Amino acid sequence: MNKSTVLFFDSGMGGLSVYREAKKLMPDNHYLYCFDNAGFPYSEKSEETIIQRTLDICKKINQDYPLDAIVIACNTASTVVLPPLREQFSIPIVGTVPAIKPAAEISQTKHIGLLATKGTVKRPYVNDLIHQFASHCVVERLGSTKLVEIAEHKIQGKSVDLIALKNELSPWTSIENLDTICLGCTHFPLIKDEIQICLPQVKNFMDPGAAIAKRLQFLLDKLDIALKLEVKNQVFCTQDLENNHQLERALALWGFEGISSLK
Repeated sequence: MNKSTVLFFDSGMGGLSVYREAKKLMPDNHYLYCFDNAGFPYSEKSEETIIQRTLDICKKINQDYPLDAIVIACNTASTVVLPPLREQFSIPIVGTVPAIKPAAEISQTKHIGLLATKGTVKRPYVNDLIHQFASHCVVERLGSTKLVEIAEHKIQGKSVDLIALKNELSPWTSIENLDTICLGCTHFPLIKDEIQICLPQVKNFMDPGAAIAKRLQFLLDKLDIALKLEVKNQVFCTQDLENNHQLERALALWGFEGISSLK
């Protein structure tokens, strides 16, 4: 049985939360991961910049490692890049979008929160999701770049600053009937336990990672995968790293064999 080669793409390391679910479901595939650290964070970038960077990077990797699927493991990018990517690639392109619909369905109080990046919480696409699936709910929105940075530090083996985390989440600490939070950034499932410490009233945290992995499996099962040379699971970045060896050690725990800088 030929193995699929799948690229996970994000501005940072948050997409690992989606990759983790895919690897559980399909452990034998070849997995590539690219984080655009030269463009990080995407929440501060224009839509045009995000689209162009994503297209350029995915095309470059595909030239050297023919891909069977691409997962845009970034909510901010997924709100704008999926149509142009699908115009350029004939392979499956899977995006990540905030799990508004299941959050609205599972909430008992019908008071839910969307925790995402500053870019994602204000996208028209998100407005449409809320209007379509959660118009009967009170929906709080909190956009944060700081939480992304905290998650990045945790991946690198650093301790989580709970004081900074609690300060960032302070607008929600007094909302007693907020029972469900949609984790609308792929970084946030990586610090879910710490978020729950700061928001003990929240009963449900909606993470779309498992659903994305099932969607990816469904699409790959429909393909006729060509036999290719063996590809090791590896990580790419877009500019040289100061802490390369430290991050390589951390990523080895996720099943990756090294980091290469795209030139």
